[in-house]
Amino acid sequence: MTAGVLLVGASGLAREVVAADITGVVGILDDDAALHGNEIDGIPVLGPVASAAGRAEQLLVCIGPSESRRAVVRRIRDAGVPEDRFATFVARSARIGSTSGIAPGSIVLDGVVVTAHATIGRHVVVMPSCVITHDDVIGDFATLAAGVALGGAVRIGEATYLGMNSSVRPGAAIGDGATVGMGAVVLGDVPDGEIWAGIPARRLGGNR
Repeated sequence: MTAGVLLVGASGLAREVVAADITGVVGILDDDAALHGNEIDGIPVLGPVASAAGRAEQLLVCIGPSESRRAVVRRIRDAGVPEDRFATFVARSARIGSTSGIAPGSIVLDGVVVTAHATIGRHVVVMPSCVITHDDVIGDFATLAAGVALGGAVRIGEATYLGMNSSVRPGAAIGDGATVGMGAVVLGDVPDGEIWAGIPARRLGGNR
């Protein structure tokens, strides 16, 4: 990564990545013109997201909401930016098992534990102190808020959101675009696009 890294999105997530001691960051891209020329935690905001296509640095998309993150990644890809331009960031205090894998574009923050044979997809955000155990599969663009705990062989769908301190029973599947509320205890499968919360978690509605 000799050209350095650009963070995409002048967000709270970007500030968390900076605080986790990422190296090589040369700037931030954001569409808010009022931020251009300013600094966020000492990192200059260089211009809009569209300027990524004309630059050489690697890109780390620091946008919290799953759907928004997916939309920005699609914009960047549609502008001709290849997949190998997307960086991956794993905080030094995270523990990643030797048989687990993390795809490009993902962010894994402080205190996360990933054990055996887990798979984390592209552009996933794993916030601090999450626990991802054996054989879990986390789909692209999923977001795990702080303190999420997954039992073994859990399946998390694309662009799914799991709220802070929620937990999922071993073997359960959370569908694409689903939302699990803060502190929820999921004991069974959650269908695509549904919102579940509570102990045990129950359906509250749909989010699409």
